[in-house]
Amino acid sequence: METFNFYFSLGFQHVTDFNGLDHFYFIIALALPFGFKQAQKLLWWATLFTLGHSLSLIGNYYASVAFSAYWIELLIPVTIALSCLPILVQQTPKTNGYASGLTLLFGIIHGFGFGRFFSMMVAPEDAGTSLFSFALGVEAAQIAIVLCVLLLNFIIGMTTKWLRLWRTLIGIVIFLLAVIMIVERI
Repeated sequence: METFNFYFSLGFQHVTDFNGLDHFYFIIALALPFGFKQAQKLLWWATLFTLGHSLSLIGNYYASVAFSAYWIELLIPVTIALSCLPILVQQTPKTNGYASGLTLLFGIIHGFGFGRFFSMMVAPEDAGTSLFSFALGVEAAQIAIVLCVLLLNFIIGMTTKWLRLWRTLIGIVIFLLAVIMIVERI
């Protein structure tokens, strides 16, 4: 149980850590165009992102699948910037297979960013429990962020006329932060 708690907590902190906000930005950008009516589809996307993230951790741990750190660190903010595009063009993303596949791919990319570190810290006898509990922690944090964004969208939409402006401004901020991260990594 101690291993489960440790890795669950690590997974939760991985998403909410203020020293590495890539997951945080990505999930906000993913959730921002939606309301509670689309929550089920949005939570499915968050789960696909977690699944992709977990697949890359598993691949890195069990099969030593790794990619160039340079390209992964560059692609992570690219995925964030791409996730902001529907917000910036004022169009709710389509919840189709293409978008789901893209979200899964983005999760894989983000997972490779953490894979080497994760592989170094997991003991072989605890690998299954560690990977599973870490994934649950990531998922719990992402669901918390999604629900907070949906709640803020709801409150702003019900109390003001500025929901579109709110979404656009937050989208612009996240997009610019992603561009800064891209430039820093080039």
